[in-house]
Amino acid sequence: MERRVSLSVSLSVSVSLSLSLLLPPAGARPANTSGHSDALGVQEMQQDMRQDMQAGMQQELVPPEHLNGVKLELDGRLNRDFHPELFLGRARQRFERGERDGNRRRLGHIFSRVDINKDKKISAKEMQRWIMEKTDEHFQEAVEENKIHFQIVDPDGDGHVSWDEYKIKFLASKGFNEKEIAEKIKNNEELKIDEETQEVLDNLKDRWYQADNPPPDLLLSEQEFLSFLHPEHSRGMLHFMVQEIIRDLDQDGDKRLTLLTLSEFISLPVGTVENQQAQDIDDDWVRDRRREFQEVIDANHDGIVTMEELEEYMDPMNEHNALNEARQMIAVADENQNHQLELDEILKYSEYFTGSKLMDYARNVHEEF
Repeated sequence: MERRVSLSVSLSVSVSLSLSLLLPPAGARPANTSGHSDALGVQEMQQDMRQDMQAGMQQELVPPEHLNGVKLELDGRLNRDFHPELFLGRARQRFERGERDGNRRRLGHIFSRVDINKDKKISAKEMQRWIMEKTDEHFQEAVEENKIHFQIVDPDGDGHVSWDEYKIKFLASKGFNEKEIAEKIKNNEELKIDEETQEVLDNLKDRWYQADNPPPDLLLSEQEFLSFLHPEHSRGMLHFMVQEIIRDLDQDGDKRLTLLTLSEFISLPVGTVENQQAQDIDDDWVRDRRREFQEVIDANHDGIVTMEELEEYMDPMNEHNALNEARQMIAVADENQNHQLELDEILKYSEYFTGSKLMDYARNVHEEF
């Protein structure tokens, strides 16, 4: 099966902006936590932003191949970082950089924020509320980044970006002379572009059309540009994204973009098994995807996933999904089977929740918290 050229090309622009432009907007939904925890979270978020700026903050102008807090990658693979992204939000960056002792303290602070009624246990409803808050956090992060991206592709500042304006910036980042490209596009002259770059452009233009709300004019507002870069936060673009995933996974060539069979969903990625290690990886792929298909995605258990079922599964703002995820996350670590989570259980299963192993510290949890 022919695969589409990945949109995750080496298109990046170094952006140097003041910290104030990167702070969450005033209208962002506030976290429902104690004043102390809020102050701590703001300080750490500001520190993250400063470190990002110092690192150069390479800002991509193409839709990212990986979407935080979404269950499937755009190529149909399972998002292996889904649960840490869901549980930690932006704090995941701190866990990746931090020492285990510091991460243990951070996990304690997170636990106290999730535990709204302060009974030292996390219920499914409390975890659901937290998941929705972290999902909103990912969305606000996308909004912040989109403001920067939009300023780059809207040089005249008229509040709209034409396809040609975007195309010029894209080709300039690929090494083409920006003034020459702009002049040729203005005069409707032929552009000499290699086949791979042209295919990426065609895919981008298709997505551009989808993000352009009716009546279509090929001009994207800042909100439409957000849908172009982050389709997971737009119902119309989510539908388009699901269509692309199903098209990628279509094994029988029937080009029916309305359903997906189990055999198609668990089909192995392109490649051959050359050794036992590769065989084990493939076995894990099949087992994990079979379980996800049968237990989660296929809501009516008829052996076929419809477009609607996959859209519901992929929607990060679906509260019903958030409750199901909360129950699943609790079940993974609920050793005493009380249908709630305690801090020592989260610490013991910290790799599942944070991507980091903190088991060495679990036995001392009650000494500090």
